[in-house]
Amino acid sequence: MPHRWDPVAPPVPTLVRPVRIDPAGRTGPTRGQARGPAWQSVGPGLVVAATAGHSFEQRIVEAHARVGDRAVITGAAALRLHGAGFFDGLARDGRTRLPVQVAANGERLGSDDAITALRYTVPPDEVVLLHGVPCTTVERALFDEMRRIGHVREMAVAVGAVCAARLTSVKRMRLYAATRRWYRDVRVVREAVEMAVEGCRSPQEDRFRMIWEYDAGWGRPLLNRSILDRHGHLVAVPDLLDAKRGVVGEYAGADHRDIDRHEADIEREAAIRGVGLEYVEVVAGDLRSSARVVGRMEDALARTGRLPQLWTLGPAPSPTLDELLDRRDGLVE
Repeated sequence: MPHRWDPVAPPVPTLVRPVRIDPAGRTGPTRGQARGPAWQSVGPGLVVAATAGHSFEQRIVEAHARVGDRAVITGAAALRLHGAGFFDGLARDGRTRLPVQVAANGERLGSDDAITALRYTVPPDEVVLLHGVPCTTVERALFDEMRRIGHVREMAVAVGAVCAARLTSVKRMRLYAATRRWYRDVRVVREAVEMAVEGCRSPQEDRFRMIWEYDAGWGRPLLNRSILDRHGHLVAVPDLLDAKRGVVGEYAGADHRDIDRHEADIEREAAIRGVGLEYVEVVAGDLRSSARVVGRMEDALARTGRLPQLWTLGPAPSPTLDELLDRRDGLVE
């Protein structure tokens, strides 16, 4: 069963296409039938079976049914259909539904609670068909999602989340932005791409990484690199590691509250300290105060050097993300 925080989206559930109300009842329900419990309205004259469910993917299909043939799904919705698990159609609070972004592409569209109509024209080479829905390519979808987000750090987090799903890389997004100099907001997108990294396993981990790198000024940490003891045995694979300072950083999500997981975390922390490294742990609430996190990091730094360093760094991951993507796309053998 996929982990809750798997960067790759689970298989797309069965999608139910909306139909138009048909006075004759041949291609869809009559108006009277549509008012019954078996149907629910998704737009003017459009209904879907009440059994369709409310997944993000289903909402995307319903949004597409409301727009013209030329319109293209983009942003987080397109990324979800490409397979990016961290794009679930919800705001950061985990409750508020985000509208589906639709590039009008020449259609006359209006926005509402379910759809955000963007007055963008999408060239044919940036359109793909996913589950029967016209969507933008990964790089274009991410570009549009970054423009929606607007905040540079959160834009960089979005890049990292798509890289974690192995759909694109920082290098590919850098090239895409460099060859789209006429696109609106390209300057801030390029700035965010330079802040982005590959290797974080969750958006919260990436937010911790940016506090570590930019607010604390510690520079870019090693991400999810294995730590070995003197005998070459695995000690841990921490979220963040500053090998020079001898400090590791861990983000503890909600799943770490489970008693078995918590016990394992305590043992892991002891093992890390046992080879001479100091340990900084943060939870979601900590990330709202960079000063709190930086203070915790400085406290850990002050404790380093008291124990002998009995660890070595494990090998860098291989192949690289770009190598994986190039093989996937048939660019190399």
